[in-house]
Order: sequence, then C-alpha cells, then structure tokens
Amino acid sequence: MHPIRWGILGTGSIAAQFARGLAELNDASLVAVGSRTADAAAAFAQTFGVARSHASYAALANDPDVDVIYIATPHSLHKENTLLCLEAGKAVLCEKPFAINAQEAAEMIVAARSRGLFLMEAMWTRFLPHMARLRELIAAGTIGELRMLQADFGFRASFDPQSRLFDLALGGGALLDVGIYPVSLASMLFGAPTRIASMASLGETSVDEQSAMLFGYADGQLAILSQATRTSTPHEALLLGTSGRIRVHSSWWRATTMTLSVVGKPDELIEVPAPGNGYNYEAAEVGRCLRAGLTESSTMPLDETLAIMRTLDAVRAQWGLRYPGE
Repeated sequence: MHPIRWGILGTGSIAAQFARGLAELNDASLVAVGSRTADAAAAFAQTFGVARSHASYAALANDPDVDVIYIATPHSLHKENTLLCLEAGKAVLCEKPFAINAQEAAEMIVAARSRGLFLMEAMWTRFLPHMARLRELIAAGTIGELRMLQADFGFRASFDPQSRLFDLALGGGALLDVGIYPVSLASMLFGAPTRIASMASLGETSVDEQSAMLFGYADGQLAILSQATRTSTPHEALLLGTSGRIRVHSSWWRATTMTLSVVGKPDELIEVPAPGNGYNYEAAEVGRCLRAGLTESSTMPLDETLAIMRTLDAVRAQWGLRYPGE
C-alpha cells in the first residue's frame, strides 16, 4: 500500500498547518508544492522537506506523481484553483469556505462529479475525535432530543485595510473566515435551516466585522450563532436537549474536553484526546476515501457543502453584502 501522494497549492499559513498535519500520517507523503513564484515554492519545499516545488499552480496540477491536491489559497481563488486541478485529473481537498458563493460551489461539484474525481471541503474540525464523539452522543439520545445550539467564533484583529480579513475582493469578513465553523456545526446537527434572521456590523472596507444569526428548522429547533473579526468571544458550543446538555469547551472546534449534563445525574467530564495538530484527521479521511474508490466523504458530503454555501448566501443577502464579481 503506497502512501497517498499529496501536493499543496499555496504557501501561506494554512498550507504550513496542513503540511504539519500530513507529517503525522504514515500512509501519506507530501511530494510537491506549487506557488505563483518559484521563490515562495522553493522556500516552502525547503521548510517541509518537499521533493518538488513548482513555480505555478498549473505545473503542480499537472505533476504526474501527485494523487491529490490541497487548495490553500484565499477564498476568492478556490473555484479557479479547484477547477484547474480537477481538469488535470487530480483529486482535491479544498480549504473552507469551499467557495465565495453557492454558484461557484455548484460549478466545482459538477466538475468533480462529471469526471468521477474526489472532492471535499476541508472543514477539518468535522473529522476531529471530539466531533465524532459528539455525533455518537446525539445519535444515542444521551441528552434526549436536541433542540437548540449556541456557538460562537470571534477574535479581535487589528484593523488593516490591506489584510485579507478586511479585503472584500478576497471574501474578507467574519462570515466566510470563521462564521463557516458555527454554520457548519449547525448543519451537521440540524441540516439546512428553513428560517434565517441575522444582523451584521459592516466596517470601513464594507466587510462584516461582527454578526449574529438565528436559524430555525422544520421541527422547531434553533441555532444561535455569532462570529467576529473585531470582537473576542468565548469560543464555546452548547448543545441543549430535552433531557440534558453538552458544553463543548473552548475552543469548541478543536476541543479535547466536553461536559455532559443529564437531568438527575452528576455532570460528566468527557476527555477526547486528539494527537496531532488537527489537520491530520481530514487528510486521513481523504486517504481512506481514495483507497476505497470513493469520490466524496459521507462525513462532509458535497451536497451538504453546497447547502451550507446557500445558507451563507442567504445570510449575506439580508445584509446587502456582495463580493466583487457577483
């Protein structure tokens, strides 16, 4: 069983995180990296011991010794970069958010399915051990019927109009950058909302700097979510059921502890170790799928990714927020 041979498209901080995660796996190897410049690619390759560096994304996409490519570029380039790799016959793991909007996501999914190629959104937290445990607890009815979710992801960044976070053209703002986490969690638990109410504070560069959302679902469940790039938040998730609750401790998207509270019983601290930096788990899932001949993951299916993008579009529409080119 030869290792899954990976290429990384992009050389920023998220690419470095993924490279470190890959190093945790004994059945995967990072064999190539591609950047827009030879210097950036060579520097990344030297840092992570990558055999080949490519001075263009196209060169990486057409490297015959690469099985799958991780897209680690800004949101606004995800569609273009993913299509480039798919057209070259490569499987793709695309960093979240999957695209700028649902139309782009749909194009990417059609391209993958028409070629019979693997494609997945890199929602890395979905594959962590504590999330698997959380799904088990809910499915077992441990807290009864799940009725409500509260989750947040906010941090305070210094205002910099040159930063990706504040650049509308790059899909900047809190919603796509960190809001995707609570929205994806709500999707995992409840599916797509049938009702959406939201409010945002738009900053000097017209990106959403903080916002809150209330999602309603067909059976009356509610998700209360918030995200910010200019306000720090607790980074906790609280799942409320008819006979108990689960508090996923900070930071909930990479937690190793949860508190289970069931009516009539003492609180239970659940510890879920997660060796590695977290990115190893999504990479392992891609490897599992490729070895099994699957073109998508049942844990993060493409139809759900598309539904999440549609939810994000609906939220932005309420704010009147559009990205250039839409």
